[in-house]
Amino acid sequence: MKEKEIRKIDLQFRAETTEDEKMEIKGYAVVFNSPETYGYTELIEEHALDEADMSDVVLRYNHNDSFMVLARTRNNSLKLEKDEKGLFMDATLQDDITEHKNIFNAVKSGLIDKQSFAFTVEEDEYDYETDTRTITKIGKLFDVSVVDQPFYNATDVSVASKNDDFLERRKELRKQHEEKKALEEAKQRLIKKLG
Repeated sequence: MKEKEIRKIDLQFRAETTEDEKMEIKGYAVVFNSPETYGYTELIEEHALDEADMSDVVLRYNHNDSFMVLARTRNNSLKLEKDEKGLFMDATLQDDITEHKNIFNAVKSGLIDKQSFAFTVEEDEYDYETDTRTITKIGKLFDVSVVDQPFYNATDVSVASKNDDFLERRKELRKQHEEKKALEEAKQRLIKKLG
């Protein structure tokens, strides 16, 4: 089974009350082709979500399963729309739920101004020379979250947790690349020496 990974975004999103007094929060939960570095560089390719399972995505606070769900695609209180920039989320919170009002007010006042998303990686590419991982296919999007403390404040997208799987694979890929490179260099030296 694919390991769930989490990325956090340091992009502004906003809270606003609509004409019919509904509480809405909106902004980009995923930004495409925005390289960020965390020991290695990573970016999410613009077609990575094309085949992703987004049939039942929830909006959470800090990815906390024990906190009240804020919105959900299944009941249309959470709308997710892909465009050339990324994945835009538009959530309608309920004014009769205390936790919803608290989150809405925290976003509106700027106390909470970051987003994050949890997903599985189906396919990725790794460039050994630039130490860059490109996520080309996301299998499932579990949630988008409003977060109060991103992993890195200064970045747009950063690795937060559950990335040990790729870090281990990266070590092996780097080792294989270095061995192949050393073998090729030795071969070139031998050819040069033999003349």
